[in-house]
Amino acid sequence: MRLFSGLRIGVWITALCLCVQGQNTPGKDTQINEGKGLPPRATPTDYEVQGQAGTLTVAAEFKGHSVPTLQGTYSTEDYVTVETALFGAPGARAKLSIEDFSLRVNGKKTTLTSQPYGLIFSSLKDPEWVPPEGTESKSKTSIGGGGGGRGGQSDPAPLPPKMPFELQRAMQQQVQKAVLPEGDRALPQAGLIFFQYRGKTEHIRSLELTYTGPAGKATLMLQP
Repeated sequence: MRLFSGLRIGVWITALCLCVQGQNTPGKDTQINEGKGLPPRATPTDYEVQGQAGTLTVAAEFKGHSVPTLQGTYSTEDYVTVETALFGAPGARAKLSIEDFSLRVNGKKTTLTSQPYGLIFSSLKDPEWVPPEGTESKSKTSIGGGGGGRGGQSDPAPLPPKMPFELQRAMQQQVQKAVLPEGDRALPQAGLIFFQYRGKTEHIRSLELTYTGPAGKATLMLQP
């Protein structure tokens, strides 16, 4: 009798552990949301430049400080964007990583390494967002309205209004969906990669995008 009771308790504990383990396992939604990328264009020649890395064709197009997504185009002053695509034979797969890409600006010895998309969020802006009226801080004092503060010093410049959190979150989600997918993927795949560059794109004379991945190496001369 005790043996039967012990078996029942053991079975119950095992079932409970499996249930907890199943709740802690990431669901399909979590995996799907990890970067869908952009729809690849019909052929590599639909991008500005192309290069061959073994059996893969790497295509790319420089977007400057713009961040194009399926819902709209945003901007960042601290990073530049490259829309990239990888093509292969029918049924081909490839292991993709943003770490396979580097960017050389104006022939400098040091190349820029691609950065995780989350780093651009602090400088990400929506050029079409207009702050509601009345949100700007007043720079003038209530006495005389001349802007004179204590000791004759002028008041500090008003801080620019911030985009509401829900709009920022929606913008960030759109960027996340547009980044180049990583991991073992069926080809073709396309998406955005980012490089830290705070300079003006007008000062860029040459751009070399280098792909060094499992399939081989390719260098593409981008159009600034």
